[in-house]
Formats: sequence, structure tokens, C-alpha cells
Amino acid sequence: MNSEGPAITYLFTTFPKTTEMFLQREIAAMRARGVKLRIFSMWGGGGMFRGIRVESFNKWKLLQLFWLIPYETYRKPDIMKQLLRGLVTRRAPSWLNFWENMLGAGFACVYARNFRENPPGLTHAAWSGAPATAAWLFWRMDGRRFSAGAHAYDVFEHGGDWWLIDKLQHAVLVHTSTELARQALIARGLEPAKVVCIRSGLERLPTLKPLHASRVPLHVLSVARLVEKKGLDRQLRVYAAMKASGLAFEARIVGDGPLRQKLEKLAGHLGLGDRVTFTGQVPSHEVWGHLDWADVLLHTGVVAPSGDQDGLPNVIGEAMAAGVPVITSPAAGTTEAVTDGVTGVVLPVDHPEAWAVALRRMSSDDACCEALRRAARAWIEENFDVRVNTDKLLKRMEAVAKA
Repeated sequence: MNSEGPAITYLFTTFPKTTEMFLQREIAAMRARGVKLRIFSMWGGGGMFRGIRVESFNKWKLLQLFWLIPYETYRKPDIMKQLLRGLVTRRAPSWLNFWENMLGAGFACVYARNFRENPPGLTHAAWSGAPATAAWLFWRMDGRRFSAGAHAYDVFEHGGDWWLIDKLQHAVLVHTSTELARQALIARGLEPAKVVCIRSGLERLPTLKPLHASRVPLHVLSVARLVEKKGLDRQLRVYAAMKASGLAFEARIVGDGPLRQKLEKLAGHLGLGDRVTFTGQVPSHEVWGHLDWADVLLHTGVVAPSGDQDGLPNVIGEAMAAGVPVITSPAAGTTEAVTDGVTGVVLPVDHPEAWAVALRRMSSDDACCEALRRAARAWIEENFDVRVNTDKLLKRMEAVAKA
């Protein structure tokens, strides 16, 4: 797609957001290709991003709903009937998801006139929650074609977004970044032809760092939000097994979240206070410094009680690109990149002793580490270049926008 192609209006819940670097890279790659972008952030965010103004949603404008809802109901009474029927016949999976959808609906009512006066070539909802609700309602009100991203949170948390299939079945394109999410959506009834898996990626590949000559003590890294789906309680038990086996190591857990206090308490209970450091959240550019320090990256993802699970965490791709061997659980989409014994190591998360054995090998087996590092880097070069992947996405967007 070039500068003469259709303009794309992106709808985000929050943009830019530190924990969503994959979306920032997508936008940056589009801008580099001359795509005319308009970006809306519904909750917070805003400002300038790579020279593009991000239009934040002034919540005071929701007061306009007192007259906009009657007006839009008069224009399209069937829309209000469907929404009211849905509100009384289905239960939102969580209060958070309920209010996300209400935010999207409010945004659509407030901006409907703006979109009529300044029609985009294509509206793209970055997420299937609030952004897709808004895009879907723009379609219902004015026939405005839209595409949508469907990521792990949208598809799996509490069984998926409240109106997930209702919205996505009317999208002209649904973009996932893992085959796991794509297959889950197809299993729920979406047309396979419209659901495409196009991975995220890196803006530039770092130089493959040399293998540390000495890996004693072994430097072990985890980069994750401190939430249930990351399985960090299991990870701490891996560290306890490493300590019990006599393996010298230092571990860093980079990230923050609601479970931090609980995890720090568990680390103390397991006697890991002198081995494990919780750094808190760091700017994205500082993650590369931690990867340079690391000898191995651990990902102990699980399926949370809410059903939420990871897709393919970006830090796995970053580690594989930098030359840091990855050990992961088989949960979620991680095994789409990490093939056991080829591009990394895959182990069941509830067997900490097996992880301790694998980590001991990482500390001493140069040949094994080099083979994993080289194969992982080759996979990244073929699959995780954001420029290549964005070109694929743009071609699909251009095709559906012109159809």
C-alpha cells in the first residue's frame, strides 16, 4: 500500500501503551510506508506518536449521548432493538468487559457524525473489545467497512469478549498474530478466509550477541506482567528447585502487576530473597539491556482461571532475536515459535525439577546453547520482521478496502 492507497483510521482502547509494543511497531511500520493514518485512543493515551497525532477521547463528550442516542435510534431503530435485546439476554463475562463495550458504544455515537463528514477508507479496530464495538456500530449505522484485531485477551479471557462473534462476523478482515487465536475463532464460526494470522515483529533485528563464555552463576530472565496467566508462582518454584540442586544462578523478573506483593512474599518463603530480583516495570528500550545480561529467558505461562492465556509474547521473539535461549511452557502460542530441542526448550510448567535440569545444561553445554540460538535467530529472521509482516497486513487491508 502506498500514499495513494485508502486512508486507515485506527481505533485503540489506549494508545500508546507501554505493554503493547507490538501495536506501536505496527503503526510505525505503516507510517514508514506512507500510509495515511488517523489514530483514536478511547481511554487515556493521546499526544504525538512518531509524528502522528493521537486523538484522545474526551469523556465529557459522553454527555452528548442524552440527545445522540435518541437521534441515532430514530435513524436506525433496528440497531437499538438489537443492542437492548442483547443486554437483557446475555451476560457480560466481566464488569471490565461490560464497560469496555459501553465505552466503544459511547464513542461510536459521539463520533458518528465526524466519521460521516470525514469517512476513512477503512476503519481498523486494534482490539476486539471497545474498538471493535465502535467499528461495528459505525458499520451498523452507516455501512462503514471495518477490520479488527483479535488478540489472546479478546479471544480467551472469560471465554472471550461479550459480543465477540457478533462483531467479527461483520468485519471484512480479522487479524490475529497466532494460529492459536485464528483456529479458536474459526471453531466459533468465523469464516476461515477472513481470519488471517500475520505475526507481529521487530522494527530491526539486533546483532546476535555472543554466548557468554562463563554462565556460572547462570543469569535467568523473565519479562512479564505479574498476572496469573504468566505462571510466575510456578517460576519461583523452578528457582527453588535450582537452588535445591546446588545450581548457582541469579534471576530477574522484569515487570509489574497486581500479584507483585504475593510473589515477593512467596519468594521470601522459598528462601529466594538473595537469588531473585523484582525490578518492576521498565521502559521498553531497557529490556534489551536485561536481555544482554541474560543467559536464558524463562516463560512459565499457564491458562488462568479466567481462561486468559498468552498468544506469542513479544519478549520471546526479542530473546530469540538477541541470542538468548528460551525455555517455555507449552501453554498458549509460544510453541508456534519455540520448537522443543530446535529453537528452544519446551517443558511442562508443573515439573520444576525438569526445568532445573534443563537450566543446568544451559549453564555448561556450549554446543546445545549455540544450536538453539542459531536456529531461533533463523526462525525470527524468517517470521518476525515487522516490515515484512506489516506489508502482508497492508496488502490484505488494501484488498478489502477496495472490494
